[in-house]
Amino acid sequence: MIPLAVAMFARWSQENFFKYCREHFGLDKLVDYCIEPVSESVKVVNPEYRRLDSQIRSSQGKLNRLLARFATLTLDAPIEPDKVEPFLQKKTICQEEIEAFQVQIKTLKEKRKQTPHYLKVKDLPEEEQFQQLSTKSKHFIDTIKMIAYRAETAMANLLRETLSRPDEVRSLLRAIYSSEADLIPDHEQGTLTVKLHHLANRSYDVAIQKLCDELNSTETKFPRTNLRMIFKLGSK
Repeated sequence: MIPLAVAMFARWSQENFFKYCREHFGLDKLVDYCIEPVSESVKVVNPEYRRLDSQIRSSQGKLNRLLARFATLTLDAPIEPDKVEPFLQKKTICQEEIEAFQVQIKTLKEKRKQTPHYLKVKDLPEEEQFQQLSTKSKHFIDTIKMIAYRAETAMANLLRETLSRPDEVRSLLRAIYSSEADLIPDHEQGTLTVKLHHLANRSYDVAIQKLCDELNSTETKFPRTNLRMIFKLGSK
């Protein structure tokens, strides 16, 4: 029971991660529309097998409906020659259709049995050949998105203890991302000051100031420059 519970909670955690990243980080979105060849060794479902399987499913559904209709064909009225004959005709026609579908399904199943379920891409008929969307750029961008998520998680862990409602921490971070800020470079001092504007909810100021202090302690330099980033809140 314990391993099952652990696996369930792990699964829920994964689902929450992908749901959040799809919604707020655009995970799984197309980066471009470039295409590339599919590796010839990749196995895919044989189109002929898929076609036969589809026909079997369709015929089986029709057969089931015929069997159900056949089972409902009963003669409730008194047995009279003028009523028995039409009734028997209906049953005979229905029985013939049932037998025809049974033969058809048996034939299709035999063909499906003799048809390979999977084929390598190189063995597909020319008209069934296909290409796939390029994955190189997408994998790279998705990696950056997951790193961004981990960075957000680290910031969320810093701020959680400062909020009265810890479940609002990611909403606060998203509000900071979308709020305006002033950028003030100082090449003499070698700094780039980032002045964050106050949010509508002033109760967040303590949390934002704590975030600024933590970010400043890292002494991070702006990419491709020697400017050390300094984060400030408002006019401080």
